[in-house]
Amino acid sequence: TGRVRLNVVADAVPLLFGSVLPLFAERFPDIEVDIVATNRMVDVVGSGFDAGIRYGGTVPEDMVAQRLSANLRWVVAASPAYLERYGVPGAPQDLQQHRCIGVRLGNGRIYHWEFEGPEGEFALPVHSKITVDDTQALLTLGLQGMGLIYGLEPAFAPYVARGQLNLVLEEWATQGPGYHIYYSSRHQVPTALRLLIELIREVRPLGL
Repeated sequence: TGRVRLNVVADAVPLLFGSVLPLFAERFPDIEVDIVATNRMVDVVGSGFDAGIRYGGTVPEDMVAQRLSANLRWVVAASPAYLERYGVPGAPQDLQQHRCIGVRLGNGRIYHWEFEGPEGEFALPVHSKITVDDTQALLTLGLQGMGLIYGLEPAFAPYVARGQLNLVLEEWATQGPGYHIYYSSRHQVPTALRLLIELIREVRPLGL
């Protein structure tokens, strides 16, 4: 029995918990799980959360962290209709001549798309007439042929498999730190939280 309250970066909810929570509910029917999905960084301890889930590079340094996934690949995609109409970019610099859907981060900053080239990683600002802060909104616009979109490959994968999106600039794709769960070192880890962590690491929905 028990209750676990989590503050989770939005994309991690479907990608990490989609296959884990049904199994968790079956194994531990008396444990309550309360998930707040947000891209904004919050003080998980001060806000009453048992733990937070973020990308590895954004975990506060004063927290205990455990990896929940392998590193994640970031890619560019577009609908076949968009690519037929506007062409396929051959290099990241070509994005300046394309319609791109902008991404606003949880801290309010507009994201510069990141790539890996022969000389290492680099980031490019892209001109965007439309900017969103949510992957579902991003996918909706991309599927409608509104422009190129940038995001996590696992989030795009179902649409790529169905032919609704095509990946582009794959040879320039970069990888970033995977999801980590973090919590205060000053508090004992609740049993419910420990069981949830163990199950995620057992199922490995995004590798590990």
